[in-house]
Amino acid sequence: MSEPFQNLIANFINYLSVERGLAKNSLLAYESDLQKYAAFLIVKKVLEPASVTREHITQFLFHEKERKQEVSSIARSLVAIKIFHRFLVREGTLEEDVTSVIETPKLWKNLPTFLTSKEMETILKAPDPREKTGVRDRAILELLYATGLRVSELVDLKLENLNLESGFLKCRGKGNKERLVLLGRSAKEALQKYLDKVRLSKNNEPQVFLGLKRAGHLSRQAVWQLIHKYAQHARIRKTITPHTFRHSFATHLLEGGADLRVVQELLGHADISTTQIYTHISKDRLKSVYSQFHPRA
Repeated sequence: MSEPFQNLIANFINYLSVERGLAKNSLLAYESDLQKYAAFLIVKKVLEPASVTREHITQFLFHEKERKQEVSSIARSLVAIKIFHRFLVREGTLEEDVTSVIETPKLWKNLPTFLTSKEMETILKAPDPREKTGVRDRAILELLYATGLRVSELVDLKLENLNLESGFLKCRGKGNKERLVLLGRSAKEALQKYLDKVRLSKNNEPQVFLGLKRAGHLSRQAVWQLIHKYAQHARIRKTITPHTFRHSFATHLLEGGADLRVVQELLGHADISTTQIYTHISKDRLKSVYSQFHPRA
């Protein structure tokens, strides 16, 4: 396979794993679809994504139909292609998303995983406060839960955009849009402890969260790994990623009575329909509670 396609597909699958929290089987399916897509393009002498046209994508779909693939399989392939191209535009690899006018079913229809309040308390207390790593990791976990930040926003967070005294931070989300995010008391305390006792002020790195053994700021993968470690420590059996904290943040706000528009603003969603998925979670929870406790349920 062409090296550009191979590297870009690997980066994309890593993004789906770390930021979107897709299960292993889903990751394998998307990778398989994109490998077939890339192989088809190479046969057509298209060796890099910038050369792909809408006609190439249409030809690939007809090719899959001629191979007697199920309609559902072709639709899944098209979803993978669209999300892949969207990712490449977001990362700056492509200037234009040639798939934008091709209609497909929505991607993540399954309700996202979230932690209960009790589970969240358990994982937040998992880092060892006697260790420097534990102090830093507690600050990371508290910040993810308190703000609903995406993991990319967390690792890119800079000291100059952190205002603990006023209780807010500035971050840049999707589409390079800047937003203000509020900080709760627990997150502020954990961050202050990390900044005072662990992160050396003389370090020239602009990012808030740094590696303690290696120079430079933390990667998205490193944050995923530490969350996985503390989930095991807390004996939580759910599959947990950094995005689980974002899901939990939104779900707990809505269950507590927060307005949907406010949650949309806090999450940095451009479209409120993206935020509405969390109302389904809350409704499911209401049904569960009703069924459990109402004598006539």
